[in-house]
Amino acid sequence: MKLSRKDFDKAVQRSIRRIPHEIRQHLDNVLISVQKSPSPDLLEAMGLPPDEPLLGLYQGASLLERSMIYPPLFPDTILIFQKPLEEMCQTIKELEEQIEITVVHEVAHFIGIDEERLIELGYE
Repeated sequence: MKLSRKDFDKAVQRSIRRIPHEIRQHLDNVLISVQKSPSPDLLEAMGLPPDEPLLGLYQGASLLERSMIYPPLFPDTILIFQKPLEEMCQTIKELEEQIEITVVHEVAHFIGIDEERLIELGYE
């Protein structure tokens, strides 16, 4: 599957609207940025092989790492990687579901939701 950037952005917006309020409320001050693919440097820095599909990435300080004395220097960002997501999906419905799962997992890194709670919410 291959979408234009505009159509992919619309799929991301629809996916975010599907996220339960309990999680979505934490996106108010988080930038969501779509990139075509993760760079080889990023994959290397994360210790991933070049052929490893990276769907998304949270960049920033989690709520557990923050303090009033040392606020974060940069805005929190969730990167969504278009090409790997398109390659693993065959329909728009599958794509939107996978984008939703990816964003939820990245938000979980930010707010400290554990895997058990994600499973309870239907995000395995």
